[in-house]
Amino acid sequence: MRYRQVVSLLAAPRQLLDRPRRILYTPPRVVRMSNEFDEVGKAQYVSLTTFRKDGTPVATPLWAALDGKQLLIWTVTDSWKVKRIKRNADVTIQACDIRGKLKGDTVVKGHAVLLDSKATEHARSVIQKKYGIMGFLTMKASLLRRGKDGTIGIAVTEA
Repeated sequence: MRYRQVVSLLAAPRQLLDRPRRILYTPPRVVRMSNEFDEVGKAQYVSLTTFRKDGTPVATPLWAALDGKQLLIWTVTDSWKVKRIKRNADVTIQACDIRGKLKGDTVVKGHAVLLDSKATEHARSVIQKKYGIMGFLTMKASLLRRGKDGTIGIAVTEA
């Protein structure tokens, strides 16, 4: 081999590293919810609106985290929102701030399902992962105060 050929072979990997990378493999697209559902699910706080017997809407700001095709929410087991969801699973969700002041005008209609203990534990871990140290501290304090049965997970899917 000539000297130039050897130098060009040695330089080839460096040239490959300097080039912008191309994605050779594109994973198959997962069936996703609408952009509005994703937008609301990525918000810091979500306003979950449930409905009373007479149809009056009741909004509550909550922590929520997207998990695939559903939005996982965590709340106290004996709260009124849980009782309203047992009676009527139709809900709406919107992005909001910590006090419940709505952000934007995107309203997503959904269907809520109360989760069993194993799925509630998964909801706790997903929410804890999204909210970092505050999520960790809040979950642990809740477990100490109420125990595992004191809170319940709610899965909301787009209607």
